[in-house]
Amino acid sequence: MDINDFLNSPTIGNFNALHDKSETGHGSVDLTKAATLEVTKEMYQEADVRGMTLTELLEADEYDPSPHGSSLDAFERQLALAGIKLSGKSPTTVEQFFHSASSLLPEFILREIKKGMAMRPELNHLIANSTTVATNKYTPFFIDTSDKAQFSLRPVGDGAEVPQLLVTEQNHPVNVTDYGLALKASYKTLRYRTTSQFRVLLWYIGFRIQTDKIGMLVNTIISGDGNSNPASVINTAVTATLDYNDLISLWSQFSPFEMNSIVCHIDQMKSILTLSEFKDPLAGYRFQKTGELFNPLGATLVRSDEVPNDLVLGIDKRFAVEEVVTQPLMVEYDKVIDQRLEEAVITESVSYAKVIKEASIVLDTSW
Repeated sequence: MDINDFLNSPTIGNFNALHDKSETGHGSVDLTKAATLEVTKEMYQEADVRGMTLTELLEADEYDPSPHGSSLDAFERQLALAGIKLSGKSPTTVEQFFHSASSLLPEFILREIKKGMAMRPELNHLIANSTTVATNKYTPFFIDTSDKAQFSLRPVGDGAEVPQLLVTEQNHPVNVTDYGLALKASYKTLRYRTTSQFRVLLWYIGFRIQTDKIGMLVNTIISGDGNSNPASVINTAVTATLDYNDLISLWSQFSPFEMNSIVCHIDQMKSILTLSEFKDPLAGYRFQKTGELFNPLGATLVRSDEVPNDLVLGIDKRFAVEEVVTQPLMVEYDKVIDQRLEEAVITESVSYAKVIKEASIVLDTSW
């Protein structure tokens, strides 16, 4: 079948009709260029060499870049060509997916895991920056803030010394650690599941990965990144008690920074949520109707049960912690393609480093 016959085939007609009515809400999609491509393991290898995902490679100028306003991206157009339907009344089964387009499965898994990670967006609200580096040892900046007068803005007379902000490197590099998770399931378990069911499983995996990364960040804030820079600790006025005045004390420690995030265990979160000073009717209405947490003292509340249940972390997310990545999230495509998805290995190399120590402070409620 040549390209013109293919584009006029029932497969494409059915796809356009389905997407017109249920999935995109837009008109028909031009699949002409997508149909000239064949996604293979070699294409994944090329993407790896170029530091891209398969989706990013497909969007490159020499492949199938999406025109402005396109309702489907380049990878979704490949799914369309294979007749893969992810939702609606009769979504494709995993078995049908594997037989129709096994080479698309690894990227599908990766994309859905990332969607699950996006369902826990708090991590992105806690890091100042995410940097990709080419080595598994990363040396953070050391910014000497011990003498504020040395770099405070002030008039400089003739011959006077110009204020200096001393920036060097930390004494010890941060090891960027490899993390992995193997999704193991027999083909029999998955074969008759629909892709819409399979997506939920992948979303959960991504959600859990993001939750664990928040735990890693929390540990870096509390203990430091190996450069003798744990967060400073203040105590509540009365041990085993957390009240409004204690939160004000924590907030007041941040000058010239801003406490714009609070991270704590659910036990301390419940204590904060029930403080009488925060029981205004509007906050209570939003929480009861939508589950949306209010922002005590203007700070976003983030739950992480990796925080010891007697601590409350105050963070200025703009300056406290940076994320360091040597290998972005990836799925071992060859195992997925060759082994009928019996094992999908998901890996990432990531660590966290302090930027400015004073941008995070710990409140200890039991001392």
